[in-house]
Amino acid sequence: MSDYQTHEHDVLVIGAGGAGLRAAIEASAAGVSVGLICKSLLGKAHTVMAEGGVAAAMANVDDRDSWKVHFSDTMRGGQYLNNWVMAEIHAKEAPDRVRELEKWGALFDRTKDGRILQRNFGGHRYPRLAHVGDRTGLEMIRTLQDYGIHQGITVYMEHTTTALLKDGERVVGAFGYDRERGRFRVFKSNAVVLATGGIGRAYKITSNSWEYTGDGQALAYYAGADLMDMEFIQFHPTGMVWPPSVRGILVTEGVRGEGGRLLNNKGERFMFNDIPDLYKNQVAKDAEEGWRYVEGDKNANRPPELLTRDHVARCINREVKAGRGSPHGGVFLDIAWIKEKVSNAPERIKKKLPSMYHQFKELAGVDITSEPMEVGPTTHYVMGGVRVDGVTQMSSVPGLFAAGEVAAGLHGANRLGGNSLSDLLVFGKRAGEHAAEFAKKYEAGTIDNAQIDVAAKKALSPFDRPTGENPYVVQHSLQEMMQDKVGIVRTEADMAAALDGLSALKKRAAAAGIDGNREYNPGWHTALDLDNLLVVSEAATRSALDRQESRGGHFREDYQEKQKDFSQHNTVIRRGPDGGMQLRREAIPPLRDDLKQVIEENK
Repeated sequence: MSDYQTHEHDVLVIGAGGAGLRAAIEASAAGVSVGLICKSLLGKAHTVMAEGGVAAAMANVDDRDSWKVHFSDTMRGGQYLNNWVMAEIHAKEAPDRVRELEKWGALFDRTKDGRILQRNFGGHRYPRLAHVGDRTGLEMIRTLQDYGIHQGITVYMEHTTTALLKDGERVVGAFGYDRERGRFRVFKSNAVVLATGGIGRAYKITSNSWEYTGDGQALAYYAGADLMDMEFIQFHPTGMVWPPSVRGILVTEGVRGEGGRLLNNKGERFMFNDIPDLYKNQVAKDAEEGWRYVEGDKNANRPPELLTRDHVARCINREVKAGRGSPHGGVFLDIAWIKEKVSNAPERIKKKLPSMYHQFKELAGVDITSEPMEVGPTTHYVMGGVRVDGVTQMSSVPGLFAAGEVAAGLHGANRLGGNSLSDLLVFGKRAGEHAAEFAKKYEAGTIDNAQIDVAAKKALSPFDRPTGENPYVVQHSLQEMMQDKVGIVRTEADMAAALDGLSALKKRAAAAGIDGNREYNPGWHTALDLDNLLVVSEAATRSALDRQESRGGHFREDYQEKQKDFSQHNTVIRRGPDGGMQLRREAIPPLRDDLKQVIEENK
């Protein structure tokens, strides 16, 4: 270990997005030493791409909202596969986390009487998303950074973690390198919090930034932790489709929340052609209570464009396949129509959706105040991840915690828009709090040099193959295959072929090589990312193949209906003694009687 620069902290947080920053702040507040590793620069976290808002039942716009309704919406959206302990905690604590963020300096949009403004979003019964125009994630990161930088947290920017280090069954540190010079680092810590985000870079079309290569999920997997519900991947209905250089970049649901309509090439609002009975019943209930839904009204409480993301994405996919798509393989999203109903519509759009206005103006040459956007589904979010305790966020490996997108449980089979940002705040805080408690309770573990040597040798292995295949080519092949065979619509034949393809890609990845040296070598970084991407891709494919039904973010063309046999368990993945991937089905604990009543009252 003396050959490598070593850093010691009580708590090590890997990932500096919303969850990582919130965990670091909470751990530091508990009086322990905190190290924060970020793969990119501080402030570059993918959280900034979460634009629409933070879901919290503050009831500032509709006083019928409450934690009970939010809990019920989250459970229903997740098709009742959620960790209901997490769903209850999330619904109850989200308002306090938003108010806390406001106290720390976040500048939310306001109602006329000065309260935090909330907007409609898909799957939420009432306007629930506290927002800052369409830049909510950016404001969250700015606020957490400004507050956290004064808490005595040591930040390691542009560092990649390649392995977790253990003392027996317990995690006691991490091994990695700085991306600029390629120098190895050893981090000793009493507890580790994973907050590394998602797996979107396993797919060809994604809204995710380059960092999202499944690092945390793979680190946890190799450390012996369980992964759960990896088959549930959310394809956001609206990403940019043109020009090709920006394909997949997110178009916030806030556009639809502000009245945007989805249209096919015939000018039809095709979402009216596929409305679930549950939606129809709720519209009827709204009407009984005096909340009228009128088609074309910008203040419509429940437009069909705001059905859950999995449903909207499949409807768009169906329109494109039927030949009713836009010229570049998507559909049209029109917010400009509100000029028929709203005075000064262009100014309103620019005020409410400033990022979207500039994004389309600069990247696509489209003025969204006067013409429709072209949009299509993009890989956006993984509901599955590291299996954690609902209260403490500790994984099945002692000393290893996880929060945010890297962790499974809260969202079940499908995440509701806006629940991601409140998830970061609620469970980032809890992960940091309980990691600090764990660090205080247990003394520092011992890291033997053999672990370090193995990790270093593995990290350097691509240099042993200077004439090997380019790792970028291998990653591109993986992305093409996952997009084609484990995408929005899945079949057994496609996924079986994907497993065969993954086996071949593992061999190609093991033979991929690079030349040059460790300094400023992006090819090396890509070669190391490949192993993580292959782990999460295999976990997603095996889980999806096992679940012979359609539910939430998992849609099987060969099993299009929900099946009762699959409604009572989560899919759990673990690394077997032989190094292979093992899958089991694990029963969901029975819902508490009082929470059953809450759901029944809010159907």
